[in-house]
Amino acid sequence: MADTESALEPSDPGALTPEQLERLRDFKIKTRIANERYLRSHKELPLLLAGFLREVMLKRPENVREFAAEYFTDPELPSKIQEKLAKKEEEENECKP
Repeated sequence: MADTESALEPSDPGALTPEQLERLRDFKIKTRIANERYLRSHKELPLLLAGFLREVMLKRPENVREFAAEYFTDPELPSKIQEKLAKKEEEENECKP
């Protein structure tokens, strides 16, 4: 019977064979590693997301989806992110001995 509160069916621990569980575990590990590599190669992502979340918390828009669409399609956003990246790199270089 489905759990109507969360719209998820209860878990079935015997649904996967040991081989399937091992493949699933390997897939999860590889996916996490790939995600980590992607995030590390795109240093603008944390700045982009932090800026968006900051604006959401400050402005508290009624329609977050509409706000997100406007935020991420702002033609000045790429230059704002580039400025923040340059500033962050400058700060990191100042901290190095």
